[in-house]
Amino acid sequence: MQLSSDVLFSIAGFPVTNTVITTLITDVVIVALVLMVGRAVSLRPKGAQNAVEAVVDYFREITESIAGERASYIYPWVVSFFLFIVISNLLAQFPGFESIKFRTLTSGSCGVPLFRAATSDLNLTLALAVVSVTATHCLSIRYTSLKSYIARFITFKLFPAFLFLGILEFTNEFAKFVSFSFRLFGNIYAGEKVMATMYNLCPLGLPIPFIALELMVAVVQAMVFALLTMTFMHIMTDKSH
Repeated sequence: MQLSSDVLFSIAGFPVTNTVITTLITDVVIVALVLMVGRAVSLRPKGAQNAVEAVVDYFREITESIAGERASYIYPWVVSFFLFIVISNLLAQFPGFESIKFRTLTSGSCGVPLFRAATSDLNLTLALAVVSVTATHCLSIRYTSLKSYIARFITFKLFPAFLFLGILEFTNEFAKFVSFSFRLFGNIYAGEKVMATMYNLCPLGLPIPFIALELMVAVVQAMVFALLTMTFMHIMTDKSH
């Protein structure tokens, strides 16, 4: 599996890659899950409703324990990131996920994988990082005021010490784009490479322990991204900071 995703075809000049296809499938799964749970809401949850409520309640409780009353506008972001990333990661663990080939003009007779884990594409993980960081700053401005937000980065109190700290804080915000995107991309891409190697060595019994490991990584990486988003949103919307 190469580092960049494979272009399958183009629509009006827009290249459609195998990770774009997987992203769309992930969106369809999420919409279907929401509709299915919404139509079958019951006071005695079971099945999909029980699983979704367990996830939502977990993130609601942990966000409330950290952010208090601010949890009402933070945890929807946290849950959304978790659900999208974990479903995207888990889809890639289905047997034969990357074995379905699609022949393009440049792929030759072997073709290229029709599907690939969406989060193994740095473009997607960087986009998720941009959304997370941008949303965090928007919430900070909305709930702490523009003046307090600017004071986090530019202040002339105890000059020049606080001004230097403001520059470091500003640099740290840009570093979040790198840490968010490369952490998720690196772990998922590395896992895909390991699984491909294991299937080539022994397609039957050998990959089973690695499948279990990748399932754990899929969930853990989704939780890491979601909980880091929650932590940063808590810090940036806290007026005492």
